[in-house]
Amino acid sequence: MRVAHLLRKYNPLEWGGTESAVKRLFEGLKQHQIKCIAYCPEIAHRPDRDPFLESGFEVKRFKAFVPVWGISAQQKAALISVGGNLLSFHAIGALLFERNLSLIHAHTHNRLGGVALTVARLRRLPFVVTVHGGILDLPKAAHEHLIKPLKGGFEWGRLFGFALRSRRVLPEADAIITCNKTEAALLRKKFPKQRVLVQPHGVPAHEYDRDCRVAAREAFPAIVGRQLLLSVGRIDTVKNQRWLVEQAPAIFQRHPEAILVLAGACTDPAYGKSIERELERSSLGTRVLLLGGLPPGDARLIGLFQEAKVSLLPSQSEPFGLVILESWASRTPVISSRTSGAVDLIKPGETGWLFDLDTPAAFHAALDEALGNPVATKRMGEAGRALVKAEYDTEVLAGRMKALYEGLIAEGRKS
Repeated sequence: MRVAHLLRKYNPLEWGGTESAVKRLFEGLKQHQIKCIAYCPEIAHRPDRDPFLESGFEVKRFKAFVPVWGISAQQKAALISVGGNLLSFHAIGALLFERNLSLIHAHTHNRLGGVALTVARLRRLPFVVTVHGGILDLPKAAHEHLIKPLKGGFEWGRLFGFALRSRRVLPEADAIITCNKTEAALLRKKFPKQRVLVQPHGVPAHEYDRDCRVAAREAFPAIVGRQLLLSVGRIDTVKNQRWLVEQAPAIFQRHPEAILVLAGACTDPAYGKSIERELERSSLGTRVLLLGGLPPGDARLIGLFQEAKVSLLPSQSEPFGLVILESWASRTPVISSRTSGAVDLIKPGETGWLFDLDTPAAFHAALDEALGNPVATKRMGEAGRALVKAEYDTEVLAGRMKALYEGLIAEGRKS
C-alpha cells in the first residue's frame, strides 16, 4: 500500500508536535508494510539534517505561496510558521501523477487540504484528513494569533479555494481523524453524517528505554545537580512559555535548586525576543535556559526528559499534547494547563497535575508537591510509562490506522 501524506509545512529547523506525530505515524505504518510519501511545501534553505529522510521516508517538495496582497514578507513568514492558508498549483500535478497510490491522507485542511481532496476525487481514491491543531476546539486567543498576520491584507486566494473546494474538505472526507474527544464531539455535531474518529498520537516507547541522561548532562552542564523543570515545545505565543518565565522568580524563591529549561525551535521571532528581553530584565538568564530545537529522538532530548523532575506545559491551546506522552515514556510526570488534550490524557493525582492559567497559585501548589514528594512523583511517572506502553505505542496506533485505510479502500472498490 502506498499513501501520500500532504503536510502544510515541513521545516526540520522548526520541528514541533505535528512533525513528531507524522514521523511516528510513518514509522508505525512502515512496520505494517505501508509506504508513506510526505508531500510538503518547498523551503528556502535545506537544513543539514532531515529526520524524515534519515529514517528512510520519501519527501517530495512542491511550490507553494501565500495568496495575500498587501502584507509584508515578515507577515507571510509568520503565516507559514503558524499554518497559514497556503496555495499550490504544483501540488495538484505532483499528486495526480504519483504512481500506484492507494489513498491520500491530508494533515491540513483549507486550500492545501482542498488540493488533496480534489486530486483524490479525480483519481477515485479514499481521502482522509487529520486535524492536528484544532478547528472548532480552539480558544479565542489562539484563533486570533493564527489570523493576526493577515491584518491589512487582501486574501485573493479565496477564489481558488472555492474552485478547490477548500470548504468541503471536512464535509467530503471519507474519514476525519482528530486527536482529542472534545474536537471530535464538536465535529460530529457540525458534520453528523461524517465518519469522525479519535486517534491519539503515539510514541515509540522502546526509544525511551535507553538511559540518555549522561548525554543531556554533557551537552548542558548547567543542569547538573539542579532540580530540572523542563518545558518542551516550539517557542510560540500559543505554547505560552513567557507565562513560565513570569512565574520563574516565585519558582526559584520557593525552590532554590530549581532550573527551568525551555527546549524548542522558535517559530514566532517577535515572541522569542520578548522572552529574551524578559530574562534580561529580570536577570534570570543563568536560571532559565533557552536551548533551541533538538531533533526528534536525539539522545540529549530524551536525556532531558529523563533527568527532569517534572515537565511543564503552559499552553493556551493543546489539542493533544504529544510532549505529555514523551514525558511519560521517560517516567516523568507532567504539570499542564487545562487544555483539551491535557484533560483527555492526564488523571490528576495519578499521572500529573492540571491547573488554570489564570490561577498561578494552583500551578505553584502542584510544583511544590512534585518537588516536595519524590515518592508520589516517581509513582506518577511510572503510571504514565505504563499507560504509554499499553495505549500509546506507535506500532499499536499505526495498526488501527492501517485497518482504517484497508476498510476505506475496500469500500471504494465496492462502490
